[in-house]
Amino acid sequence: EFRFFGGDKMVAEGGELAKHYSEMAFMGFVEVVANLRTISRNLKACKEDISAWKPDVVILIDFPGFNLRIAEAGKAAGLMVCYYISPKVWAWNQKRVLKIKRVVDHLFCILPFEVDFYKGWGMDVDYVGNPLLDAISDFKADPDFRKTHGLSDKKLVALLPGSRHQEISRLLPDMIAIAQKWPDYEFVIAGAPTFKQAYYDRYLKGADIKLLFDATYDILSNAHAAIVASGTATLETALFNVPEVVGYRGNILSIAIARAVVKLKWISLVNLIMDQTVVKELVQPDYSLEKLNDELDKILNDPPYREKMLENYQRLYGKLGGEG
Repeated sequence: EFRFFGGDKMVAEGGELAKHYSEMAFMGFVEVVANLRTISRNLKACKEDISAWKPDVVILIDFPGFNLRIAEAGKAAGLMVCYYISPKVWAWNQKRVLKIKRVVDHLFCILPFEVDFYKGWGMDVDYVGNPLLDAISDFKADPDFRKTHGLSDKKLVALLPGSRHQEISRLLPDMIAIAQKWPDYEFVIAGAPTFKQAYYDRYLKGADIKLLFDATYDILSNAHAAIVASGTATLETALFNVPEVVGYRGNILSIAIARAVVKLKWISLVNLIMDQTVVKELVQPDYSLEKLNDELDKILNDPPYREKMLENYQRLYGKLGGEG
């Protein structure tokens, strides 16, 4: 029996939904501080729910700011605590590993370099493969995708502006503007399932760009290039062998705090896993129309540049270990 704080895919698999994750996700230092009361209520509700239901095991998935506190409560209650998708402790405040050792019984990682990182702290963890490889392997492309959605036979450029309001509002306007500069290409926006058409219309304002929901993998399987918000989608795009440019623009204060505490050379999963610059990252002031245009031009019109990126994608796939 499963009871969960989660989303629609968990609901589809059966079990009992205690709270939907869409009510719980806040990203960025400033945004978290602004919603501390809500987060505190959610933590209290989750702990009380676990205490009342008395499960045999608590399985925590990602979401470390919240889940490490739940791990602590679960361990204190004598429950087995498993954690899937390691908190990004290798990025900042590495001493959190000591807390993980104390409150988590089994840690399962989806990034291969994490095994050696934890070993350096005297902790044995399992790399169990990356779920995106299996999701993409299981995906069956729609052969009538272009016809169904009225797309032209022009080469397609995918626009993936993220799934949160703050990402979309800061990244999508420039993505739409860049599309106007490339009339010989078809630009398609992958809409987030938590938003409706009306939300995107405020940014589109009559622009001739297709917006499709629940079609991200079909978009990527047809794409020649992509502009992608930093996050999981950067890895998905690479695994579909689509040359991409990665963008991110956040709250100025949140970014300033992040740069002070996060000790990483890159923000995209592709570059982090490869430990080198494979895809161009345009962050904060670098995320501009001019620089987006320059990078897209390279991806579309510089064959050696494009080929090098695709070669690195193959090495990336090898590092991840394949599906299964």
